[in-house]
Amino acid sequence: MAFGGLDRHKTAAPMADINMTPLIDVMLVLLVIFIITAPLFTHAIRLDLPRVAAAEARETPQTITLSIDAAGKLYWNDKPITLDQMRAQFNDAGKQKEQPEIHLRAERSTRYEVIAQVMGAAQQAGLERIGFVTEPPAGDTKAGQPTPPAAAPAAQ
Repeated sequence: MAFGGLDRHKTAAPMADINMTPLIDVMLVLLVIFIITAPLFTHAIRLDLPRVAAAEARETPQTITLSIDAAGKLYWNDKPITLDQMRAQFNDAGKQKEQPEIHLRAERSTRYEVIAQVMGAAQQAGLERIGFVTEPPAGDTKAGQPTPPAAAPAAQ
């Protein structure tokens, strides 16, 4: 940047450079303001909203709980079922207007082959909503909440 001196010559041209220092100062002040105020926008504000009668929420589809034990036995809503019966029920469920959600529960030691067969059968039947149910870590259970039921016990 060029700074003009005290002695002015008649042939000297006016200074045409833009002084960037004030612009940088303003930019830095704005940056500090945004850094300080940005966390304030993330906090939730508690509001007591008015109560109004509204239309009912859309009906949720039925849920099917499909459990697989360590031996590979299948349980449809806690009732024992064979792989062929499961495929037939998947085909029936796939033809419904509102397809059900499938909650797949498998023991930790279940072979992946059995899980893949179940998922393949669901896909062939046209079912798209499959969720995997897991257990929370041992120390993560919340007080007052019952532990979820385990899959049906295997025959001994």
